[in-house]
Order: sequence, then C-alpha cells, then structure tokens
Amino acid sequence: MRVKDISNYMTVDVEDYYHVSAFERVVGHKNWNSYDSRIEANTKVILDMLGSYDVKATFFVLGWIAERFPNLVKDIHGRGHEIGCHSYYHRLIYNLSPEEFRKDTKKAKDVLEQITGRPVSGYRAPSYSIIKETLWALNILEELGFKYDSSIFPIFHDRYGIYNSPRFQYKLPDNNLTEYPITTSAFWGLKLPVSGGGYFRLLPYFLTRMFLGRINQKEKQPFVFYIHPWEIDPKQPRISGMSSLSKFRHYNNLDKTAYRFKRLLRDFRFTPINHT
Repeated sequence: MRVKDISNYMTVDVEDYYHVSAFERVVGHKNWNSYDSRIEANTKVILDMLGSYDVKATFFVLGWIAERFPNLVKDIHGRGHEIGCHSYYHRLIYNLSPEEFRKDTKKAKDVLEQITGRPVSGYRAPSYSIIKETLWALNILEELGFKYDSSIFPIFHDRYGIYNSPRFQYKLPDNNLTEYPITTSAFWGLKLPVSGGGYFRLLPYFLTRMFLGRINQKEKQPFVFYIHPWEIDPKQPRISGMSSLSKFRHYNNLDKTAYRFKRLLRDFRFTPINHT
C-alpha cells in the first residue's frame, strides 16, 4: 500500500557511467569523449518510469552533459521536472580551490539556464563532497544565486559525509540557503543510509521500504531519494582498473534497480525539491 500522507523528494543525478568519481583516476574528464554515451537512453527510461506514476522530480544535471545533449535537458524540463546543477566536470569539491569550484559551478549553471530559460535554484555536489573541510562552498553557491543545496550526507563514509549534521531539511547557519540532506534512517542510535544509489541496490527492497516508511509514518518527515540513470543499465560497458570495492559499489545489483524503482514509485508519493 502506498504511503500517502507525505510527499517525498525524488532526485536524479544525471551523469553517465564513466563520470562516477570512483572512476576518475582511470578515466579522467579529458577522455570522456572517447566513451560511448548511454545517458540519453537511460535518462529517458527514468523519465518514462516517472511518467507512468505521474511523478515529478528534480534532475541534477552535469553541465558537461547539458552542453552535449541540450535536447535531453529540454526534454526533462518539458516534461515538468525541475532542473538542478550537478557541477560541470563532476570533480570532488575537496580537490578544488574555491576559485576552481566557483568557475566550474558557474559554467554549469549558465549552460543549464541558457538551455531552459529558467533560473537554476538547486545544487548537488559530485559524490556529496561538501564535507566539513568544504563548507566554504555553500557561501559560493549563495553568491552564484542558488537557493538550496542537497549535498550533505549525515553519515560516516570514506569519501563523503558530515555525521553530526541534521537528518532533515534545515536552514544553513551562515547563509540563506536551505539544505536538503540525503536521508538516513535512525536505527539503534545509528544513522543508516537507505535512500538511494548503491544503498538502494544493496538492501533488499522490503528493508528499504520499511526504513523509508518509518521516516514518513513515525517521524512524519519526507525523505530525499536519489538515483542515477546508469543504475538501471546492467548492460553498460565495464571499466577496468578499478578496486574491488569500487567495482562492487558501482555494479552491484544493477539488474534489480529498475524493478525496485518501479515499486518505490508505487509505494510512496514524490515531488521535486523546488515544488512551490
């Protein structure tokens, strides 16, 4: 039965399979053009799934993709979804200087706004790389005209996370941005990542539904869910030279994602982040 009392936030990080940060050492953005792109077909599958359940979402689009596939951005926008910014080159913020971050983000934002003719108010960092050491990025986002961020993941992780951050929507203390953190479940005093990506592929669906349902029903809060178009594509080319951990994180249960995603869309209500 669908949990009908709360609308949750559906988000899609529009990046191709070779854009993933874990592949950066092997691939590198200078070589992206040498890979066969699957972003248009995979994103359209996501769009059609959302359409089947009358769900609108926020699509955080990579600027590099938007420049090469402007009609894809127009299609997303034309179907009534929100366009957000996911950086230009998908570089981890903690590997950038403030000026490099500003330049990359502005370039992506400008490209997206030129294509849609609408302001882009939301930002999501590549691999959730706004951590304690990169909180300075939030002030730059405000300077560039963003209204909200959805990059902080309140968990312990080897690549990202600010564990002590709030679990649900809040106003950032040092600027006027609103933060929509990636949702975690409170379980036995721990914060468990349960709302998308590799965690969605790792956990059996009944556990995902149980954890997310508790957030709606017991905590009376909406959750932020995220998915990548490459996650519904088990036939994507395999990239060699990766660690066993990176391979597991990326390729685990790709063949199950589409089915689980359809169940999620059936079981919960969703809206874009900027839905007003």
